[in-house]
Amino acid sequence: MTDLSPRRRPRLPFSPWHLLLAPLALLFAVPLIWLGLSSVMSDAEINRFPPALWPSGIHLDGYRLVLGNAMFPRWFANSLIVSAVAVVSNLLLGTLGGYAFARMRFGGSRVLLVLMLATMAIPFQLTMIPTFLVMRKLGLVDTLGALIVPSLVTPFAVFLLRQFFLSLPRELEEAAWIDGCSRLRVLFQIVVPLSRPALSTVAVLTFLTTWNDLSWPLIALNHDANYTLQLGLTTFRGQHHTQWSAVMAGNVITVLPVLLAFLAAQKTFVRSITSTGLKG
Repeated sequence: MTDLSPRRRPRLPFSPWHLLLAPLALLFAVPLIWLGLSSVMSDAEINRFPPALWPSGIHLDGYRLVLGNAMFPRWFANSLIVSAVAVVSNLLLGTLGGYAFARMRFGGSRVLLVLMLATMAIPFQLTMIPTFLVMRKLGLVDTLGALIVPSLVTPFAVFLLRQFFLSLPRELEEAAWIDGCSRLRVLFQIVVPLSRPALSTVAVLTFLTTWNDLSWPLIALNHDANYTLQLGLTTFRGQHHTQWSAVMAGNVITVLPVLLAFLAAQKTFVRSITSTGLKG
């Protein structure tokens, strides 16, 4: 008697999407791999044409040159200070602003929200001169304050947190109000602990944007003692000669904090994006 039951297809040990995503991930990883390999090449190998795909040996001259620069620890500390202050201020002010737009109804709230979102469409090239003039009036030019003040809060942080707060049930907050909690206490003791995915996303993206910024420090800073890490690495590129091994080594050191921050918070990105819709 023949078996007429449908045969089950053998299941793959992984999702079929991995067959598409794995080559794409490798494609996006090629520049990072090339950066790491180039950082241990000599200048002669980097400048060779056609370029060498694999170093002939481990050459650490670039790392010695970068780490031996007396200003490198200062540049690293400057970048860390600016990025840390920007992250903390965006989390605090973005939370307050996002909660106000999500839960509080006041005159002109919709108009203010639209105007805030409209600023995200303005390119940096149009705002850098007015921002520089404001910083000069405040006496912050050529100080770390000129990098910190414009980054204290961003429309993206406010909008992302607002959208996340809208996805949270109001019943939790109403129960706390009945128990006598103030609005600020409800925000920081109930809403904020439930918003860790969105807060982590804001923190990582703010850190990445501030850490990698080059254009604004190039405009606002003059003395090398105030340089950030990105701006300091440009000193290894001269008009007639570029120390490419030092540039590559410096870029590897610069990428590491951003890469570690992203890997530490990558699980929260999906949770934040899936729970943050585009509600009105």
